[in-house]
Amino acid sequence: MNPDFKPLADAIYRERVLRARRTPMEVRLLQGPDLFDLGCETMLMGLRVQMPGASEAALMTALRKRLAMGRKLEAKLL
Repeated sequence: MNPDFKPLADAIYRERVLRARRTPMEVRLLQGPDLFDLGCETMLMGLRVQMPGASEAALMTALRKRLAMGRKLEAKLL
């Protein structure tokens, strides 16, 4: 990163953190499912690139496998 932009990037990051801290807990809880859906859509886009000829059923199977793998890795870390 260009050193001239580091102070600006730090300030933007700090503002985002402060805004998140001001967000009421009930709003944060309601954002969880939306963030999960966004993550799944992002993974599906990546799978479509990796598996260009795959059917929707095959893509959903691959997505489920990735989610299961993520749960296993998370369990090992805890």
